[in-house]
Amino acid sequence: MRLIAVDMDGTLIGADGLVSGRNLAAMQAAERAGIEIVVATGRRHCYAMRVLRGLGLREESALISSNGTVTRTIGARLIDRTLLPVETARWLCGHMDEFRNALVMTFDKIGPDGEDERGALVVEDLADLTASIGRWMAANEPYIERVAPMESALNREPPIQMMLCGTIERMRQAEARLLEHPGVSAVGETAQERAAGAEAALHRTEYAERDLSIVDILPAGCSKGAALLRLARTRGIAVEEILAIGDNWNDVSMLEVAGRAVLMGNAPEDLRGMAEERGWELGRRHDEDGVAQAIEAVLQGRVAVTR
Repeated sequence: MRLIAVDMDGTLIGADGLVSGRNLAAMQAAERAGIEIVVATGRRHCYAMRVLRGLGLREESALISSNGTVTRTIGARLIDRTLLPVETARWLCGHMDEFRNALVMTFDKIGPDGEDERGALVVEDLADLTASIGRWMAANEPYIERVAPMESALNREPPIQMMLCGTIERMRQAEARLLEHPGVSAVGETAQERAAGAEAALHRTEYAERDLSIVDILPAGCSKGAALLRLARTRGIAVEEILAIGDNWNDVSMLEVAGRAVLMGNAPEDLRGMAEERGWELGRRHDEDGVAQAIEAVLQGRVAVTR
């Protein structure tokens, strides 16, 4: 293996919201062995760096953020970015009118220090989002701007993504509403299907124990997998030389493209079923240092499967 791509929430990060000593030691050992570590997350760059800053990862290591719309180095140098066209964002706001109170627009406002500025996150209503993702809202308060109607924020610049948050049932309803429009491609569609006239692509993350679902609306063709492939090509790395480790539906694209895939033991049950069908390895849970065990297996030249 020459590249290991690791998801953050539910994968690299433990229940305490931190990277364990064993996980960090494994990543550093892989780097010393000449393997590139790439963190691939649904978080935007600034929010991911709240956890990654100070861990001692290489400044030039890549961080794929916002589910593949932006790739920067840990040191905040821009590598790749795809924007959601303003007109697409406008009709999405109108199309999702009944779900506006669950909607967040994200803009790429990263400075040289890797920090965002206020307006990186735009919402129209605070109450429902605070009820669904209160800790996230509190942590990101310095970057949130309330704009009504939220389309007004699009007069300044195009966003990198939109995000809907709420209960699993309500977000399934939101997905169904989104998919009524022919310009939106469904969660899990192939790259060919996404390319067939789609303007936006859906990605989903679910946490059954919290009855929480996050539906990301990205520019068509964007995903962790697509971003990982573009990065690998620039590095001269073949797909057979990539290991991907993830735990949720928004990780499927990178698990699919990697030569070797490990799904965390805490993944949703139906996703674990998919893993067995597709021959992915089933690893330990995020609170059992599953990332470390998968990387250690690579370094020791064995298969990290636990049943």
